[in-house]
Parts: sequence; C-alpha cells; structure tokens
Amino acid sequence: MLMPQKMKWRKHHRGRMRGKAYRGSKLAFGTYGLKAVEPAWISSRQIEAARIAISRYIKRGGKLWIRIFPDKPVTIKPAETRMGKGKGNPEFYVAVVKPGRMLFELEGISYDNAKEAMRLASYKLPLKTKFVSTAED
Repeated sequence: MLMPQKMKWRKHHRGRMRGKAYRGSKLAFGTYGLKAVEPAWISSRQIEAARIAISRYIKRGGKLWIRIFPDKPVTIKPAETRMGKGKGNPEFYVAVVKPGRMLFELEGISYDNAKEAMRLASYKLPLKTKFVSTAED
C-alpha cells in the first residue's frame, strides 16, 4: 500500500476540503481518466483496491497512472479511552481529494474497455467520479 517513507511531522491537523482542484485536474499522461466530482479523503487501501480492479480488467494491456498519493496521517485514539492525554497514534494515510482532481489515467486500450475499467474502480472509491477522455476534453 502507498504511504510516505519519511515525514516532517508525524501527526497532522484534519483541515477542511473547500474549493475545487485546479492542479491535477486535466489529463496529463493517458488518454482516459477518472475524475473526482465531490471532495473526500481516499485511504491507501481504497486506492490499492481501485488499482487492482483496473489492472485485473485490462489484463496487462495499456498503462495505468495513479495521480493521487496518501500523504496525510489520520490518528485514532484507542477504544474506551478517557478524554485528554494527547492525540492518538497515526493509524492510516489518506489523500485529500477536491472536486475536479484526476485520480487515475489509462492509455493503450479501447474506449469501451477503459470506461468499464474506470467504472469498476469507481465502485471501490468513497466519492462520485466522472469518466473523461481526450476526445471529450
């Protein structure tokens, strides 16, 4: 699973997901892409599940790019713990995704196969997505 090798700070603030993504919102590498329509946190497990769904469907044909990286640690306090005594320990990492962000890109397969692969991947993600291609862009 994806996670940062080294971090400047071990624990982050939660932050807010306001506004649209202007960076990383266009197709840069492939011909087809999966674009976020709403804001969400996507965990490294969800990214991996979507990647596996795409790669299993395209069966070693074409090339896949993952355009998001989970670099934000999410901390959780243990169950049945009283309040106070500091922030919990980092449990998993998430990628903060804003509307308009390109999540995955594909190249080297047909339009129908790419659309179906992205549809299968979108079921693994916790947000609404949109299929885009260079023909529509």
